[in-house]
Amino acid sequence: MTPTQKVYVARLVGLAVLGPDGESIGRVRDVVISMYLPGQQPRALGLAVELTTRRRIFVPMLRVTSISPDAITLSTGHVNLRKLRLRPNEALAVGQILDSRVRTDDPDYEELHGTDLVVIDLAVERSRSRDWMVSRVALRTLRKGLRRRGETLTVEWRHVHGLNQLELARPGQAVERALTLYEGMRAADVANALRELPAKRRNEIAAALDNERLADILQEMPTDDQSDVLASLKPERAGDVLEAMDPDDVADLVAELPTSEAEALLSNMDPEESESVRRLLMHSPDTAGGIMTPEPLILTANATVSEALARVRDPDINSAAASMVFVVRPPTNTPTGKFLGSVHTQRLLREPPANLVGGILDAEMPRLRPSDSLETMTRFFATYNLVSAPVVDDASHLLGAVAVDDLLDALLPHDWREDDSEGHLV
Repeated sequence: MTPTQKVYVARLVGLAVLGPDGESIGRVRDVVISMYLPGQQPRALGLAVELTTRRRIFVPMLRVTSISPDAITLSTGHVNLRKLRLRPNEALAVGQILDSRVRTDDPDYEELHGTDLVVIDLAVERSRSRDWMVSRVALRTLRKGLRRRGETLTVEWRHVHGLNQLELARPGQAVERALTLYEGMRAADVANALRELPAKRRNEIAAALDNERLADILQEMPTDDQSDVLASLKPERAGDVLEAMDPDDVADLVAELPTSEAEALLSNMDPEESESVRRLLMHSPDTAGGIMTPEPLILTANATVSEALARVRDPDINSAAASMVFVVRPPTNTPTGKFLGSVHTQRLLREPPANLVGGILDAEMPRLRPSDSLETMTRFFATYNLVSAPVVDDASHLLGAVAVDDLLDALLPHDWREDDSEGHLV
């Protein structure tokens, strides 16, 4: 196969990355571009490749032997698994450069001199030294009047002004393209991608996301990154985002902060919303009371099976929480009235819709105490094969529920989201 000599970077995103024997390594998520002084031709240094484990690694462009419409083949299947980290003079093509505002002095487009244009793609071309250089830039004029799209043009890189780190740091650059790229991705994958961006760009993208989407993404970030993003928001917006997060995740965040910062965050929330967080903070973070969610699915005994299934079908309820409903005497807000038992979702699916959950509940369901340790919870879940378990106090009030994913978060090292194993090869 004749080696590819020129390619547009936007077309590389999503392509499979294969070793010489056809073994799958991952998929391209971006291209790392060197950004030197103005006037120096940018160079494509390598690919940001996402492994099946969601870790993003750096693969040098010199290892690329061929590029086809659906895959990129490397000269070797051995790649360094060190997590991708950008150096000060580097930028992500899609994450930072595309959708940026630049200007051109191309003599063929004299009528556009002095006007802002939008970068929509970069052409990288292999030189005689085998380096991949940014050779041309695809641009689009801004929309005018009722026209939905501007005109497109392609110019040589030397006629484009604004492709350097100082210009790319301007507020608002590349936000629209990044939002489009992240739209269909899982929250955990977006969190990983945002952590690779400079803080300024990451905070701009966070500001453009809606509250619920940003809350989902923040829950997948380490505490330091969570607090940095929230600090970049206006206090009222930060409070709205915190209210959209799960109370146990908010508790994990504020527990790591100095008292003054934690109280400032909680004060931005609605008092009713922050109350459940404050209750969680009363417990040690390595106990059932500290890692439980105070908002499990709770019903009274006279609720019907159809009502229970309607609650389970709520798309905002995660799979662990939807595996079981808990039955109590009123009130149903935690801490509830007396805990009566629970009903597995599988049991609900086997019952007539008009039946009452009080007639099918498991009153002998084992339960956790708020003071139970991580070891006790681990043995509990292993013994009873559950993915969610009730937490009940000495007066039989339901305080919340521990999901198996909450337990895993507590068992893993504190910095597991930042784990960066050095020197591993595949």
